[in-house]
Amino acid sequence: MKRYFRLLRLFWSTAIAAELEYRANFAIAALTSLGGLAGSLYGLFLFYRTGYTFQGWRWEEALIVLGIFTMLEGFSGTFLAPNLNRIVKHVQQGTLDFVLLKPISSQFWLSAHTISPWGLPDLIFGAIVVLYAGNQLGVSFSAYLTSLIPLTFGVTILYSLWFMLGATSIWFVKIYNVTEVLRGLLEAGRFPMAAYPAAYRFFFTFLVPVAFLTTLPAEAMLGRVEIGWTIAAALLATALFIAANFFWRFALRFYTSASS
Repeated sequence: MKRYFRLLRLFWSTAIAAELEYRANFAIAALTSLGGLAGSLYGLFLFYRTGYTFQGWRWEEALIVLGIFTMLEGFSGTFLAPNLNRIVKHVQQGTLDFVLLKPISSQFWLSAHTISPWGLPDLIFGAIVVLYAGNQLGVSFSAYLTSLIPLTFGVTILYSLWFMLGATSIWFVKIYNVTEVLRGLLEAGRFPMAAYPAAYRFFFTFLVPVAFLTTLPAEAMLGRVEIGWTIAAALLATALFIAANFFWRFALRFYTSASS
């Protein structure tokens, strides 16, 4: 483990040093994130401005869901997209050969080789929204800590799904549109699941587990989540993470080396 932590420090320090050569990009990314958050807040406001509320969700409670969604967007932009979207490029250009020859896990290398600071504004703005709404609701510090448990499961679920989609590039090569479809489906997580009809709630819970990414952590923070859902999130996250590892090793059996 110490070896992998040293590698992470080396990877990320190098990536940040390279990215900070273009510091104006951070200001642009911050403005873009702020504009996106403003649009999301306005969209949520349109529902609540006439006194309408999602069933069982006050304005401040819905803000927590939106804040968590924004934080996940920032996490994806910082850690997932810069790495997992490059799997396709590695397969296309044959540079996956060099990854497989390294004396470390290829899945680890592909998942953590770089980092992008341009997703940090979403992480910061999302955290501000969560803290603001939590303060209005009187959320305790222990409740914030409790929500980190299902949030960790949600991050694991998101990573596992994204990585497995990236791994399919070994067969289909160009799958950029597939990952965009996934990101489009995840957009549903900006609102509580109660905002959707029953059929959509079923789809976003059991088929595409969006509910585990944002709504469940918000309910944990509000102290009204059932322990069964937390256990289900833990089991799903564990199962998908293991499946991603097995799926990657299975996919590599069909990889044709660029040098062969």
